[in-house]
Amino acid sequence: MNATLIAAAETAAEHTTTLPFSPVVFGVGAFAGLIAMLLVTYAFRSVGTRH
Repeated sequence: MNATLIAAAETAAEHTTTLPFSPVVFGVGAFAGLIAMLLVTYAFRSVGTRH
């Protein structure tokens, strides 16, 4: 029983997933997306006061 569990754990450890890009790319992409959302929000800041 233990040998089976150990073998399963070893095979699961071998199948690690790798990221398609560097982690820095994901961080920069998230930052750019948040800045874009900030700019869209900033663009509509005075819509309520005009009407």
